[in-house]
Order: sequence, then C-alpha cells, then structure tokens
Amino acid sequence: MTNSTSGAILENLQYCFEYVNESCPKAVRSTGTQATLYVFLMMSILVTVFGNSIVIISISYFRQLQTPTNYLVLSLAIADFLVGFLVMPYSMVRSIETCWYFGSTFCKIHSSLDMMMSTTSIFHLCFIAIDRCCAVCDPLLYLTKITPPVITIFVTVSWVIPALFAFGVVFSEINLVGIEDLIASSSCVGSCVLLFNKLWGVLAPTISFFIPGAIMLSIYIKIFFVASKHARVIGNTNKETSSTEENKSRISRSKENKAAKTLGIVMGIFLTCWIPFFITTVIDPIINFSTLPIIFDTFVWFGYFNSAFNPMLYAFFYPWFRKSLKLILTWKILNSDSSTINLFSE
Repeated sequence: MTNSTSGAILENLQYCFEYVNESCPKAVRSTGTQATLYVFLMMSILVTVFGNSIVIISISYFRQLQTPTNYLVLSLAIADFLVGFLVMPYSMVRSIETCWYFGSTFCKIHSSLDMMMSTTSIFHLCFIAIDRCCAVCDPLLYLTKITPPVITIFVTVSWVIPALFAFGVVFSEINLVGIEDLIASSSCVGSCVLLFNKLWGVLAPTISFFIPGAIMLSIYIKIFFVASKHARVIGNTNKETSSTEENKSRISRSKENKAAKTLGIVMGIFLTCWIPFFITTVIDPIINFSTLPIIFDTFVWFGYFNSAFNPMLYAFFYPWFRKSLKLILTWKILNSDSSTINLFSE
C-alpha cells in the first residue's frame, strides 16, 4: 500500500469523538441512508409507544375490560411501552451513528433495561398462557384459581425477577468473567455492547427465553388438544340439546378458542422476533465474538419490533380495541359516562 493510499484511508476514517484519545471508529454512512434509517426507526418507536398507550388507556379506563387476563395484558403493554419510550430511542442513535454518546454509566442502565424488558415480556406471556390454560382446560374452577391476589403475584414476579436478574448481571459484571483481556484490548470511548462469556451466554438466554418459551409452547399445545376435544364433545351433544342451549355453548366455546388462538399468535410472534437474538447470544462467545455488529444489531431490532406488533394484533383480532381506539381518538372518553360504554356491542 502506498503512502498516498494509506493517507486517504486515514482521512476518510471518522471517530465517535474526534478530540478524545482511544475513541471508537465510526461507520461512514451517506446522509440519505442515515435519514432513511432515522425515519423508519422513529416510525417504529412511535407505533410502539402509541399502540401500547391505547391498550393501557383502554384497559385502565373502561370498566368492562378490567378482567384478570386483561390486567396481565395491561402490564405487558406497560413493558412494551417502556421499551419504546426508554430503550428504543437510545438504541436508534447507537445503531445509526454506530456510536454511544450517553456515557458509560447510562450504557449499563440502558443495557439492564434492555435485558429486563425482554425478560419481563416473555414472563408476562408465560403467565398469560397459564391464565388461558385455566380458562380453557378448567373453566368451572377458573374464577377460584385466577383471583386478583394470584394476578398480583404474576405481575410482581414478571417485573421483580427480571429487574433483579438484569441489573444484577450487568452491574456485577459477572457476565464478563474470563473475557477481561478481550474487553481491554477492544475497548474504546463511544462503545456500548453487552457481551457474555460462554457460561452466561447460555445461562442468560436459558433463564430469559428458552425455559419460559418451552413452558408456553407446552401449555399452548395442551390448550390446542383440549379445545379440539371440547369441540368434538360439543359436536356430539348438539343433537341432544335445544337450539338455544346449542347457540350459547357454541358462542362460549368460540370466544374461548378465539382468545386462546389470539394469545398463541402473540406468543408465536414473540418467539419469532427474539429467537435470532438469543441464538446469536449463545453462539457468539463460542465463535470468539466474531458475529458482525450489523447482524447482531438487526436481531436486536427484530426483538424490539415485537413490542410494536402486540397492539397491532389486538386491533386485528379484538373489536373492543378498535372501538376504544375510536372513542379515544374522537375524545368521547371525556364524557362522564364513557367508562361504562359497552365495547362488545356492534
């Protein structure tokens, strides 16, 4: 390589902090590319915040929606809202600028929140699966099993355990034991990357994702077979019942199956969004952290997008969501009696 060529490369090389020693190099992107990425990711953030805000307002305000299952859905929407409000904006700047401008302390806080919210979401979905299992598989005892104190325990566990786990791991730096030399040799000012050694590269995804995910899958498989069995029983008994009883039974079972199917799709989308990230987290320490940053970053955003998908699914499957959205956007919820409006009527 000639001196003129190497000089040109050095001139084109940019850094996160031009006047700081040991600053991280910055990826050079055209203005058009950066603008496109900012617009796309900003829209994703707005959809996440707005969609989950509607879920939060709807369940909190309309009395008809204040059921045990919906309290879990409300708590899940709060977690997804916080992903869009607290986590995604800073990740957007880091992803597009390829630099971290917010300091090392906030890097740890942001990484902890990121890890906590993904774990919180899957814990909620796990408990929602348990709730639906009780409703479909043992409907006669559902109200005695899923009580307000039980829901409180579900919600508390879904928030407290992930918070202790995420902040404990990140701030204790137990995930970095054994790879200190690698970190020291590659560290620079303007970087914020959450790394795991081989042990925690397996433990963290197992605790946050694989064990709860396996529980959810087994529960929904059970729900599927029980719902199919109920459908066959109803089909066999329809001939012996009156038309009125038959209609009531069909409507009740239809609602249960629709709820279970919808929540199953929510869970399926969650797993699809997060599987690439967690698989990469397991593999990356094994291959000496050679995963390309752009690939890892893309998988992280796939996970974030799940927080935007959930309210879209409610809008698609649930008429009550569309009706409450209309009432909120038209300001009709400001009427004194609007909280008692029947959201399930046509």
